[in-house]
Amino acid sequence: MVAKPNQRDDVNPDESPDALAGLRARAQAWLDDDPDPTTRDELRGVLDRLPASRAELADRFAGPLTFGTAGLRGPLRAGPNGMNLAVVTAAAAGLVGWLAARDTSGPLVIGYDARHGSKEFAERTAQVATGAGRPALLLPRPLPTPVLAYAVRALGAVAGVMVTASHNPPQDNGYKVYLGASTGGPRGAGAQIVPPVDTEIEAAIRAVGPLAAVPLGEPGRVLGDDVVAGYVRATAGVIAPDGPRGLTVAYTPLHGVGAAVLTSVFARAGFAVPGIVAEQAEPDPNFPTVPFPNPEEPGATDRLVALAREIGADIALANDPDADRCAVAIPDAVRGWRMLHGDEVGVLLADHLIRQGRTGLYASTIVSSSLLRVLCEARGLPYGETLTGFKWIVRAESGDAELTYGYEEALGYCVAPDQVRDKDGISAALTFAELAATLKARGRTVADRLDELAAEFGVYLTDQLSVRVDDLREIENAMTYIRTKTPKTLLDEPVTSVRDLSPAADVLVLRTECARVVVRPSGTEPKLKAYLEVVEPVVDGDVPAARERAAASVRALRTETAAALGIW
Repeated sequence: MVAKPNQRDDVNPDESPDALAGLRARAQAWLDDDPDPTTRDELRGVLDRLPASRAELADRFAGPLTFGTAGLRGPLRAGPNGMNLAVVTAAAAGLVGWLAARDTSGPLVIGYDARHGSKEFAERTAQVATGAGRPALLLPRPLPTPVLAYAVRALGAVAGVMVTASHNPPQDNGYKVYLGASTGGPRGAGAQIVPPVDTEIEAAIRAVGPLAAVPLGEPGRVLGDDVVAGYVRATAGVIAPDGPRGLTVAYTPLHGVGAAVLTSVFARAGFAVPGIVAEQAEPDPNFPTVPFPNPEEPGATDRLVALAREIGADIALANDPDADRCAVAIPDAVRGWRMLHGDEVGVLLADHLIRQGRTGLYASTIVSSSLLRVLCEARGLPYGETLTGFKWIVRAESGDAELTYGYEEALGYCVAPDQVRDKDGISAALTFAELAATLKARGRTVADRLDELAAEFGVYLTDQLSVRVDDLREIENAMTYIRTKTPKTLLDEPVTSVRDLSPAADVLVLRTECARVVVRPSGTEPKLKAYLEVVEPVVDGDVPAARERAAASVRALRTETAAALGIW
């Protein structure tokens, strides 16, 4: 390449004086339109530190947060590439504009968790809705996401908004949209949005003009406790009214909003109120006792397990901060207390519901264990497999069968789709308690039931290779690497199937006779994820030996997968 006169080859155009002037101008235009004095002051501080703050400013203006099927999620900060009042105002205006363009009627119901900014973002969404002439209903206080999903259906809302970043770090927040029956259809009533709705709303957001021109109305109507009581009543009714209730449970909401609702549900259903980890019992947006408020993360449930030992619990349960996920720990005779994998909980719940005579469609995702499919085939029930995410699970189809149960390995379970068309960590926790109490009344344990399933179907062991990145190009490079240099063998067995779901989804599935690898970027975090599964038959009834062989195979598969992605 020939350099232009007076221009060095190693000069980055983005670092030129003209580029800096353009970046400064974009930031000033944003500042002039920002309705929040706090973030205006924050952005002025960044501008005042130029040119030293150039990289930070460029990151804030690298592009707008994209409104996808998970809505919005990002760090709390000024600028289009963050969560702030300006971004939320535009998102709300785009959403209500999209609803108006479809000539829909009915209220917008809005919920929020206890994260920094959540209440303010919810109240601004209500003002934008009423300013556009649409009724807005606010949940009465910080509440779990499943309560919002329930309210969309129970109140006949046209749509719902939940302000939450779920299990993301404390510096993040997010904005999820649910559709009502008129916009989502029978399977999508009360469910999160799916394409093409996401791109249509995104286009409507981009069409919003100056924020000063967005009309703001009254703050909307704050609902009473009736909607929460309705959720508690309906959720307590998910389990059989006359089943065993003798169970000691340890529980943590991980500084989130789940405790009050979960304990109410357990009490109404006839269970003793769980013992709660005291240091994590109250909502705290800083999540001071955990590095990441996600029960899947190492160390997040250490206090829960300690409490379980202290009170002699039969099981231990954890919700993530917005209580749409549920983690379970059980005592293990060999290893002590251990956290169950999401696939173990998912199959245990499915098996429990099937034993109770719950017919209908059972569904999971392409990254979840294959065991649910095998279980359904053995029990003569329809099974559906979907892409990752509950927005797809609740829309699963198999003939005329209605969805009875769905799960994904990332601790998400839907045990009552007619009430909450989404993952619900509270109804899942209650149903698992019913399962454990039923087993206990028969002199059995959850570990015993896992052994019984393994003896019947073999050991289906799953694991995950998860790589967090600072630069999203690293994920693109890894996906390109495995697509161009796809391994011919895994665990010394030939790869019998390679399924590439692009361009519809950035997913690659590799299978051998007894192993499976699914690779995809995370939809909510800067992570590359590889989902691993091995199937090991049980010989002569020796389940522990089969588990040992499976564990060794998974470790080897993890190493081979890292090499196949070029990240060893």
